[in-house]
Amino acid sequence: MKLIFSLFFILNSLFLIGQDIAILKYNGGGDWYGNPTALPNLITFCNENIKTKINPKPEIVEVGSSDIFQYPYLHMTGHGNVFFSDSDAENLRNYLISGGFLHIDDNYGMEPYLREALKTVFPNKDLLEIPADHELFYSPYAFPNGLPKIHEHDGQRPQALGLFHEDRLILLFTFESDLGDGWEDPEVHNDPYDVRQQALKMGANIVKYAFEN
Repeated sequence: MKLIFSLFFILNSLFLIGQDIAILKYNGGGDWYGNPTALPNLITFCNENIKTKINPKPEIVEVGSSDIFQYPYLHMTGHGNVFFSDSDAENLRNYLISGGFLHIDDNYGMEPYLREALKTVFPNKDLLEIPADHELFYSPYAFPNGLPKIHEHDGQRPQALGLFHEDRLILLFTFESDLGDGWEDPEVHNDPYDVRQQALKMGANIVKYAFEN
């Protein structure tokens, strides 16, 4: 009976805040707080262009907290180390398989640490590249070539990698793209207007997918 109640609480609480985004705070020393203007700018873009009603100031939630279940979309970024304890991993796993969505945007340098950390969450799942014909790249904005390249980094092609549960994309890892830098205030990176628009539009696609799937 206790298990049934717990599952009901988890599933129900995911929808208490219908359209809101939170920043995921994690351990390991990586700068989870990076790109401070990025998410507020993305939220403004979404509210103005795809008619979402997201709180303009995203909350910060810790990966091991039950607070994550209040948000259908979690955003995570950084440059360095990522570490999930066993309890963190269990909490995040329950959140994702219960209907939550996590977007991890590599701000440069977190990829090897992240892959190791994700193995504590889903030991039997591997990150898979999301094909360019996936709905993520077509609504509301079309990206027929897949994830756009925003910053150079190591000069590799941008990759959208994901974890799936029962055919639903539950976790998106954007690598060698750096969407978050493209969402930041214009003066932070001096990106051209069209590059920032590409980043914001791709971000809007991710938000729409997370809220509707």
